[in-house]
Amino acid sequence: MGPGDANIDKLLSSRKSLCLSLEKSKALGFALEKAGPRLEEISQRLPSLEAAVRPIRANKDALVAVGGHIDRAVGPAAAVLKVFDAVHGLEKSLLSDPRSDLPGYLAVLKRLEEALRFLADNCGLAIQWLEDIVEYLEDNVLADDRYLLNLKKSLKDLRELQNNDERARLDGGLLEAALDKLEDEFRRLLTENSVPLSMSSESLGEQACIAPSPLPFLVIQKLQAILGRLKANNRLDSCISIYVEVRSSNVRASLQALNLDYLEISISEFNDVQSIEGYIAQWGKHLEFAVKHLFEAEYKLCNDVFERIGLDVWMGCFAKIAAQAGILAFLQFGKTVTESKKDPIKLLKLLDIFASLNKLRLDFNRLFGGASCMEIQNLTRDLIKRVINGACEIFWELLVQVELQRQTSPPVDGSVPRLVSFVTDYCNRLLGDDYKPILTQALVIHRSWKNEKFQDRLLIDAILDIIKAIELNLETWSKAYEENTLSRFFLMNNHWHLYKNLKGTKLGTLLGDSWLKKHEQYKEDYAAIYLRESWGKLPALLSREGLILFSGGRATARDLVKKRLKKFNEAFDDMYEKQLKWVVSDKDLREKTCQLIVQAIVPVYRSYMQNYGPLVEQDSSASKYVKFSAQSLEKMITSLFHPKPGQYGSFKGRQYSGKFQSVNQPHLSPTRR
Repeated sequence: MGPGDANIDKLLSSRKSLCLSLEKSKALGFALEKAGPRLEEISQRLPSLEAAVRPIRANKDALVAVGGHIDRAVGPAAAVLKVFDAVHGLEKSLLSDPRSDLPGYLAVLKRLEEALRFLADNCGLAIQWLEDIVEYLEDNVLADDRYLLNLKKSLKDLRELQNNDERARLDGGLLEAALDKLEDEFRRLLTENSVPLSMSSESLGEQACIAPSPLPFLVIQKLQAILGRLKANNRLDSCISIYVEVRSSNVRASLQALNLDYLEISISEFNDVQSIEGYIAQWGKHLEFAVKHLFEAEYKLCNDVFERIGLDVWMGCFAKIAAQAGILAFLQFGKTVTESKKDPIKLLKLLDIFASLNKLRLDFNRLFGGASCMEIQNLTRDLIKRVINGACEIFWELLVQVELQRQTSPPVDGSVPRLVSFVTDYCNRLLGDDYKPILTQALVIHRSWKNEKFQDRLLIDAILDIIKAIELNLETWSKAYEENTLSRFFLMNNHWHLYKNLKGTKLGTLLGDSWLKKHEQYKEDYAAIYLRESWGKLPALLSREGLILFSGGRATARDLVKKRLKKFNEAFDDMYEKQLKWVVSDKDLREKTCQLIVQAIVPVYRSYMQNYGPLVEQDSSASKYVKFSAQSLEKMITSLFHPKPGQYGSFKGRQYSGKFQSVNQPHLSPTRR
């Protein structure tokens, strides 16, 4: 190759080099053009970076040494922040309705509780570590004082927030909102599954085994699950309040159908026990139903729902339900009866109350025997004490009251005094199967309270003493009559009453056959004396003396017949008018007495009128002497001795008005034995 070729190559190479340099210059110019704004941006940020770095006044070695400490403090803080994020992630689930998926809801709630426990355990630790780092920076003069002061203030605020209502601050109130929803679900489950019994007071006797349907097993399981979570979060008291409110309301609704308004009656609203004795009979049935069925069911249900919580809790819950549902009202009604006016009928009603309580004694001890039911126990014991004291007081006063009536006047009509009929019927009832066992038990208890021994014949001897007092009263009253005939009539009446009314009864068996036969014989004796001294005197007035064969002449015979008929008529009218007011209440005795009178008078009168009536009947003044026919006499006699309407009644009648004020009105005065 020649010299010229070599020069061309050099030129081409130089040209290429110049072109590359030109391209690089262009690229550099373009890059510099783009770097301008970036440099401007960096220039603008440098002051803030300088301000941020300014608090740290340490050399490289010091910063390297503190790095490990900072990392250890920031680690827990970062974990806490992560859990905070998880808590907020549960918010949607926990603000939903628990009824759609209660197990799932409870599981999410448990996760929230665990997260809050982690935060509660670690927030303080993280704050403590951060405080330690600030202290380290301060001790080693690694940061600006003003910067450290700001850090201290922030950490102090965090510490105060942690100490004040920690959980509410940690979750923003999410846990409380979730627990409120659980309480609402607890109430809903109870309310929707608590159905009052559909019944009435009339159907009570027909449905002796009625019991409310228990809550479904699945519902009880849900209630227990909710209780577990609420108890873990100190909401047990709130649950108990809800449970007591719903279930006691359900029991009250069941009882409402029984018309229990009478339980609220006050002592000022009735005169005596007889005016409310129907309520007392209902009270026993209603109390038995309430205890054996309603409260028994609530007792079992409280145990089922709260058994995992503890005995004291569910017993306390049941005690509140029983108190709020109405058991206290039952006991208060019994107390009101004990405060009523004292009278013999009250004794029977007190024994009825005691029998009802005694019948339920085992149920009361089992249901209300716990410490939580102390109020119910105290009221029950007080009621039993009042009932027994009141019953025994009235019983022991019966003899005293019978004796006090001895000084009163006997019935003006010669009838059986109401005191006699009342007391004999009353004692007979006390000896009956319904009252004798319960009265004996009351007397035993009353004696034991006084540390006195109960004698087996105590009740029997007391009854016999009362009957003896009645007999003595009859004897005393019979002597109070001015007219002997009425006295005999009175004794006939009363001895027959004692015989007939007590024969075949408990009291009659106690008194014995000889006692009964004695009074039957007394009746016969006094009946004979009564007839002889009264009606038995009338036939003698129709004497036939001087009329045989008209020995004195027809005119003389007519005058004698007129005279004797006149005396008979006057005597009969007088005796009839007098005894028309007398009373024999027993139908058999009345009919027999009238028949004896008829037999004593009518045949004699009929024969007399058949033989001698024509002597007078033909006379112009015959109507003055022939006033009666045999039939009219018999009719008049058989109309005697009938009780006046409403004068006498049964043992249960209101005529006693609960008083022994006279022989016609039994009453218990304040006299003490």
